[in-house]
Amino acid sequence: MTGELIRFTSKKELLAKAERFWNPGKTRFWTQSGVPLVIGRREGYVIHDVGGKRLIDMHLNGGTYNLGHRNPEIVAAVTQAMAYFDIGNHHFPSAARTALAEALIATAPDGIAKVMYGSGGGEAIDIALKSARHATRRRRVVSVAKAYHGHTGLAVAAGDERFARLFLADRPDEFTQVPFNDIDAMEEALAPGDVAAVIMETIPATYGFPLPAPGYLRAVKDLCERQGSLYIADEVQTGLMRTGELWGISKHGVAPDLLVTGKGISGGLYPIAAVLATERAAAWMEADGFAHMSTFGGAEVGCIAALRCLEITTRPAVRTMSHHIAAFFTQGLDRIQAKYPDWFTGVRKDGLVMGLEFAHPEGAKFVMRRLYSRGVWAIFSTLDPHVLQYKPGLLLDPALCAEILEITEAAIGEAREDAAAERGVSSRVVDAVIPADTGDIPLGDLPSFPADPAARSLLTEQLAAWAAVGEPPYPHPSNAR
Repeated sequence: MTGELIRFTSKKELLAKAERFWNPGKTRFWTQSGVPLVIGRREGYVIHDVGGKRLIDMHLNGGTYNLGHRNPEIVAAVTQAMAYFDIGNHHFPSAARTALAEALIATAPDGIAKVMYGSGGGEAIDIALKSARHATRRRRVVSVAKAYHGHTGLAVAAGDERFARLFLADRPDEFTQVPFNDIDAMEEALAPGDVAAVIMETIPATYGFPLPAPGYLRAVKDLCERQGSLYIADEVQTGLMRTGELWGISKHGVAPDLLVTGKGISGGLYPIAAVLATERAAAWMEADGFAHMSTFGGAEVGCIAALRCLEITTRPAVRTMSHHIAAFFTQGLDRIQAKYPDWFTGVRKDGLVMGLEFAHPEGAKFVMRRLYSRGVWAIFSTLDPHVLQYKPGLLLDPALCAEILEITEAAIGEAREDAAAERGVSSRVVDAVIPADTGDIPLGDLPSFPADPAARSLLTEQLAAWAAVGEPPYPHPSNAR
């Protein structure tokens, strides 16, 4: 070992070692899919492959980068925190943990009274499910078919069977899944009166963002109340202003017993997640406060990052801007859909939660590859690959939005031709579509990503830019740059 922490001479070497030492399945999948991405420099909503390829990020790692990569205000907060804090000690009260808990409760739906911390969304889901089991003295959990709640023990059991079976999830008889938007199936599942909790993503992300029918989530909550079960709102991907409101569940008139947040809560700069709970759901904390412990859950540096992230996200300017961006993309996507109605068949949308539907069982994979080749990164929905997950950031400016839509229009047209010829799944066509960038490409300066210590908000400038665009309907994107 030398004093240098990262030593790779080429992208080819890096990919080979990733397959050997890290995750062979993932590494091979993406390279064979025509997306040999190794992220190097990243700022705002633009990422660069280590080989130099520029990409606009419309995946955001599931919403982790709602406020952009390395948001300067959050970077500054973490940098300052590192001069005073570390992760802390999970046994004792903490100024950072308590301040974040108070701030989260102030933003939460009615009835939320306590906050519990984890280091990631899956762990937080486990905490929520354990809390519900303690509060109700029941074990059974009801979730939605094709759900995704993470990969930890209880979380993976509540999700799609693809992952639950692979890891031999414990006690599968205690986990019931029902179709999304089927209130009769939900009522039947709850009828025996033995369900501890219903856990639901407000809009199931990995299933392609199917939208809840009007009144559906409220009806599920009513069933839970009648049967004595708790309602867990998984807001890991739909919270933090992605729907145009801080918590997506609030738009449905539902006050959950437990609400889980993660991913974007720290701006992608420190791992942290949180469970917001009512007094009843958090009763175990009075019975035995040591019943759940997490060394890194609620790490103090992470709490500082989350406090700044929450403060930025709740600014009125950010909410206003998210509505501008949603309207801009709505008009642009409607125009593109009108151009390719036989191929681009629909848009599932709630605020900045968007799923693009295509007329092929794996249509989103074709579009993903063409987007990547042109400089936009968006991912297909794992559990429904005819839908592309399309996730604009909260702080995008008009010029970047226009560029994204122009690339999207071209990529959708090209993918339509690929799918019509059933060519897009072959490596030969991937090679033709995606320039080869897995070879002996010299790497850039990997470890150097300096941040401006005097980080400042750009919201005033960005809002002025959106005001110049005007109220919807907006002009054609190519004329708005």
